Amino acid sequence: MDRMTASPGRRVLLAAPRGYCAGVDRAVIAVEKALEQYGAPIYVRHEIVHNKYVVQTLEKKGAIFVERTEEVPEGNIVMFSAHGVAPVVHEEAARGKLATIDATCPLVTKVHKEAVRFAGEDYDILLIGHEGHEEVIGTSGEAPDHITLVDGPEDVAKVEVRDESKVVWLSQTTLSVDETMETVDALKEKFPQLISPPSDDICYATQNRQLAVKQMGAEAELVIVVGSRNSSNSKRLVEVAKLAGSREAYLVDFADEIDEAWLEGVSTVGVTSGASVPEVLVEQVLEWLAQRGFEDVEIVKAAEESITFSLPKELRRDLRDEAAALIAERTGTSPE
Repeated sequence: MDRMTASPGRRVLLAAPRGYCAGVDRAVIAVEKALEQYGAPIYVRHEIVHNKYVVQTLEKKGAIFVERTEEVPEGNIVMFSAHGVAPVVHEEAARGKLATIDATCPLVTKVHKEAVRFAGEDYDILLIGHEGHEEVIGTSGEAPDHITLVDGPEDVAKVEVRDESKVVWLSQTTLSVDETMETVDALKEKFPQLISPPSDDICYATQNRQLAVKQMGAEAELVIVVGSRNSSNSKRLVEVAKLAGSREAYLVDFADEIDEAWLEGVSTVGVTSGASVPEVLVEQVLEWLAQRGFEDVEIVKAAEESITFSLPKELRRDLRDEAAALIAERTGTSPE
């Protein structure tokens, strides 16, 4: 993008990394590849990622987003979102004679496997996360009899376990690092023998995006986070910016949601985006700011990211034929 000479004292600090993480990139490409390979419609259970623009773009290409598996007509293909689903959802798909594509982020799958393993060893599992979030619902469904949700430090007082020597914590991957550790510290105070998971469950992308915001928060009087309101990691970036020293921080889906009044008395604006946000939306925010004198853009680099994930294995099979075979099996007819 070409930049004109900057207005005196006005600049933008642009966070790096920002935007798409490897899990989101994989999930969005999976929907596009499925549409290309099998044709529309491709049904997706819940939003594939929490971003309004991405969902609307995929809908135009033929994706149909549903809240419940039962909404998908028999003999179709349903994709599970990057946030993951509980085992019961796979059972619902089988009952509904649906071919499935699992686009769960591999880092979320790792947490699911940890939940299954610890439940198998009869641990009480304290899952740190936000009630109602799709990822939390999916993880809880892996071991519902062993998992207790802890939605922040204020929840710790009411947590009860069967055996204080067999307690482990896991977490939603998109939380704030600081927020999670505050809850972990409170849990350790109550349960001194609390075990931590074998690796930090907060994903690399969440950590890196928060680190970049922390680095620019002290200098930027205003931070604009591009992301949707149902995106947990985007909302956390707003909180992190304020804690890092920014006077104000706002979450917007699109550049036209920015209020010019936010710029009053501001010389430095920080810009970042959540892990499910395409770069085009950030570019539109930078253009909006440039038109108002904020043309000097400096990169605040917190980390290098080179992680990629392979596409779901189901995209290597003919799922339309599989779906037809499921219907034929139920009706006793031969697939055409």
